[in-house]
Amino acid sequence: MSCWMRPAPAVRGSFPPLQRVEVEQLACCEPAGVGLQMMHWSTRSLALVARRRGIAPTLSHSTVALILREADLQPHRTRYWKTPTLDDTFRHKAAQVLWCYEQARQLAQRNEVVVCVDEKPNIQVLHGEQPVRPMQPGLIERREFEYVRRGTVNLLVKLVVHSGRMRSWHLERNNGECLRAVLPRLLGDHRDARRIHLIWDNAPSHTAGQTHDFLRTHYPHVRVLFTPAHASWLNQAELLLRAFAERYLRRGDWASRDEFVEHLDASWPEYNRFYAHPFTWSWTRAKMHSWVDRHLS
Repeated sequence: MSCWMRPAPAVRGSFPPLQRVEVEQLACCEPAGVGLQMMHWSTRSLALVARRRGIAPTLSHSTVALILREADLQPHRTRYWKTPTLDDTFRHKAAQVLWCYEQARQLAQRNEVVVCVDEKPNIQVLHGEQPVRPMQPGLIERREFEYVRRGTVNLLVKLVVHSGRMRSWHLERNNGECLRAVLPRLLGDHRDARRIHLIWDNAPSHTAGQTHDFLRTHYPHVRVLFTPAHASWLNQAELLLRAFAERYLRRGDWASRDEFVEHLDASWPEYNRFYAHPFTWSWTRAKMHSWVDRHLS
């Protein structure tokens, strides 16, 4: 008795090179370019259109997937970006921020601290209408689709760059008044520092004249650095929010807003115990200037 096994697909060896190139070219073309209304390709739609256009009469979506994998093409994926205005103002502001990241450890040794601050406003507090059904052997965790909104919370986070440690607060409103009420606690952790380098974006509560006057009057040792316009990605606190949300906000279920606030208050100390570390930041001032020069040339 013989045992038959399906041979592994070998696209490059068995699929005609010219047809393979035609499939790759079709994937690189917008569907509208061939008279279709769909907004993007999937392996199934590429296989269907390739068959109808006579590229390969018997082409399957699994073969299309192999062709795309070999060509390193991913037409099902997309990514957004927002381009800052690359000028001397961008260079100056970006260089100031990047200098702080490059020198964070040395500054800490001189009793100066670099902190990044950012907000995650209007987090919805959601409560499922049915209890979560926990994971079992052979079954993943299951959640009822319907939920009840229990309000929103504005989350403010601070990252100490040289240590990677964080702290968070919740703001009743995402405005300058509520921000200024928290600043004494935010900066009070570093009351013995000779200087505080405070990095944040250009949110209205940060750029408000009252916030500027408050810091200048009560905290003259604070050096405020704004990220360039449309370049808030230079703020390492955004990385912190992403890491924190993945571990402590995603898949959460809270019966009330107060319960969610209690969860936040208990979560940032745990993050510091388990996960806090300096973020690896490889984009230096030299790389930034080269990047700007390349885009302006």
